[in-house]
Amino acid sequence: AVAVDKVKRFGKSESNITAKQPLMVRPSAPRFMNFGDKVELPVVVQNQTDQDMTVDVAIRATNADLSVPGAVATGELNQAGKRVLVKANDRAEVRFPASTVKAGTARFQFVVSSGKFSDAAEISLPVWTPATTEAFATYGTTDQNGAVFQPVQTPGDVFSQFGGLEVTTSSTQLQELTDAFISLTNYPYMCSEQIASRMISIAAMRDVLSAFKAKDMPTEKELEGYFARDIEILKSRQRENGSFGLWKRDGERYNYPFLTIHVAHALVLAKAKGYKVPDEMINKMKPYLKDVEKHFDEWYKNSPQVRWTISAYALYVRDLMGDKDTAKAKRLLAEATIEKMPFEALGWVLSFLANDAGSTAEVEAIIRHLMNRTTETAAAANFVTNYGDGAWLIMYSNRRADGVLLEALIKAQPTNDIVPKLVRGLLAHRTKGHWGSTQENVFILLALDKYFNTFEKVTPDFVTRIWLGNTYAGEEVFKGRSVDSKQLDIPMSYLIDQGGTSNIILDRQGAGRLYYRIGMKYAPKNLKLEPADYGFTVLRSYEPIDDKEDVKQNADGSWTIKSGARVRVRLTMVAQARRYHVALVDNLPAGLEILNPGLAVTEVVPVDTQPVTSVATYGSRSYGYGSWWWRQHWFEHQNFRDERAEAFTALLWEGVYNYSYVTRATTPGQFVVPPAKAEEMYAPETFGRTGTDFVTVE
Repeated sequence: AVAVDKVKRFGKSESNITAKQPLMVRPSAPRFMNFGDKVELPVVVQNQTDQDMTVDVAIRATNADLSVPGAVATGELNQAGKRVLVKANDRAEVRFPASTVKAGTARFQFVVSSGKFSDAAEISLPVWTPATTEAFATYGTTDQNGAVFQPVQTPGDVFSQFGGLEVTTSSTQLQELTDAFISLTNYPYMCSEQIASRMISIAAMRDVLSAFKAKDMPTEKELEGYFARDIEILKSRQRENGSFGLWKRDGERYNYPFLTIHVAHALVLAKAKGYKVPDEMINKMKPYLKDVEKHFDEWYKNSPQVRWTISAYALYVRDLMGDKDTAKAKRLLAEATIEKMPFEALGWVLSFLANDAGSTAEVEAIIRHLMNRTTETAAAANFVTNYGDGAWLIMYSNRRADGVLLEALIKAQPTNDIVPKLVRGLLAHRTKGHWGSTQENVFILLALDKYFNTFEKVTPDFVTRIWLGNTYAGEEVFKGRSVDSKQLDIPMSYLIDQGGTSNIILDRQGAGRLYYRIGMKYAPKNLKLEPADYGFTVLRSYEPIDDKEDVKQNADGSWTIKSGARVRVRLTMVAQARRYHVALVDNLPAGLEILNPGLAVTEVVPVDTQPVTSVATYGSRSYGYGSWWWRQHWFEHQNFRDERAEAFTALLWEGVYNYSYVTRATTPGQFVVPPAKAEEMYAPETFGRTGTDFVTVE
């Protein structure tokens, strides 16, 4: 309350008022569950009267199995109850065993009753997919009348309630971009490059997003929300000179001119598509892009290819802004020479000069150079280049170069025979429907979107009928130019009942081209995933803090942790060689909660005092830690989330690194813990992981 007497006297006061009921129920659930978890769900019943109470406590749930005596299943609801004596002005804890049914959301309702007093509460928890989820997909296309046969083998020893077969049909090849688009919109990390890549993909493909009907596809409202949030995050990271930090505005180790150009690319596309982008953000970037060469520091001195590529990208984005600098583009070509300039730099310059009447000679020379250096087969084509040790400064990958060059060739010479071969080469290099990194996905999506809008000529007018074996599944009609796709879902339970191998049959009749995707997703009942070492070695352990008896590792490798104990989670990461843009991600058991020292309400978190001489053992090899301070503070940024901890660095020298954080065991139960994983974000085939762990909190 605030009081004012004219202009001379002021006063204020504060008071807290707490509302309470005589009988209260307070669920104390974890923040999430992993598929395969078995939780003892704590419920606190509070008696705030002066008389003892005999209280009936009831629970019901969806997407959770209440494995307790007296549990009753009613449709999709499971319900159970207990009776407990609660002393006057006291509280009592009641536990209900619950296990996950399938990935998604589990909802719980609680009610307590004693005579005339009652209370109720409701909570919902995300249930994350199993640690060993596997997914595979095959793509195809046909413009001939007739049937396509695809054998389907039902996997053995899998959970019947998870996954199944997905058959998606479309009259446009845009359907084949579904998984790549979703991988960008659902990408779990949030550095400025990854945010910008998501924005570019949404802005560039806004007009065709209705084509993507696949499971997990964000709605239009969700995409609008992503944009508003992402622009605010980027705004908070913009510096006075117009540049952007990778994770925050100031205090980072490295300077990334390429990053600022990429963010500018995203903001310009977003503004062109009608999204609300603050003008001051773009205006601050324009001088930076115009003289980007002034911002190269010592890391760029030994790599002219990196400098030329950044300059070329800046010219390309400036052109999108309406600031065409043809003279600078020609000076860049003269300095670097076409023969020495990297392929994607040539691609950005070619896109820039393609429609310039005074640059015909340069355009022809660049195309001739590219045609003489294409890696080509009868079906596909690609380009290979190498930036040496400077590639990490521009988040480089060969697939990205193919995407940049495809877009440039469509602009400059769309009838070139190499164009469809580049498309087939890019589509063939997907893994589970998408490419490796955010940089690969975003530039390939840009190029393929332009290709599809340029080359799909025939107006569709056909019918597709689908069978699984002898069982008719339905038909889809495609008439006129539409980017709609249709999806048929066959649950895993049905496939298991059928057993063995059967054929998916797609019969197409009419005019136009049919594109199809046949995907399978499943979860093996054996949730144990073995460790893998493809460029990193990652080890994980749980350590007691207050009492050595709080944490024990059992003979089978599983862990037992005392409820309420503080636990240090320790990760050891071994990099056999220098790595770039590294993400180390550790998944939590649902029974533990991170104690975040960055929050004012968190208790004092004990410092990690691991000695300098520590040694990590992996198989027959041992690794020494070296410099204690550096091995503890190697990361530039970290995130603590409900279900995982993340640490990031742009440059990681070869060696052994330690990462640890403190948790508290909050929920009793048996928990499946997905592996901890280290990866190069822009070369995700370089990765390593622990195995699956199993933790019991008791």
